[in-house]
Amino acid sequence: MASKMASCIFCKIIKGDIPCFKLYESDKTLAFLDINPLSRGHALVIPKFHGEKLADIPDDNLSEILPVVKKLVAATGATEYNILQNNGRGAHQEVDHVHFHMIPKPNAEEGLGIRWPQQKTDMDKIKALYEEIKARM
Repeated sequence: MASKMASCIFCKIIKGDIPCFKLYESDKTLAFLDINPLSRGHALVIPKFHGEKLADIPDDNLSEILPVVKKLVAATGATEYNILQNNGRGAHQEVDHVHFHMIPKPNAEEGLGIRWPQQKTDMDKIKALYEEIKARM
């Protein structure tokens, strides 16, 4: 894990080895502007705890994430926006440190574009899936 942290760009930003446009910082959380934005005000909110995927981060290190996202929404004046958090290459994660995007969606051309490939199913399949997941909660 230490070697992954040593090479992690977000861990380097947290340590101050790489500069960022810091918007918020506490002992557990850092928010900064994305340097490859999809729209004006696109920012990242990250836990300082290094973990590749959401399930790797202890709950108490996630407690400030959404409140900080809300502060960014207010500070940017975004009225329409997406909150995005990807886990794994197949899900479009490029940096192996949990991060949440706050992406303003000012118009059709800027911001996040989404494909939503809805799948056909039926109530019996949904009920079986519900029971399977509910039993594991």
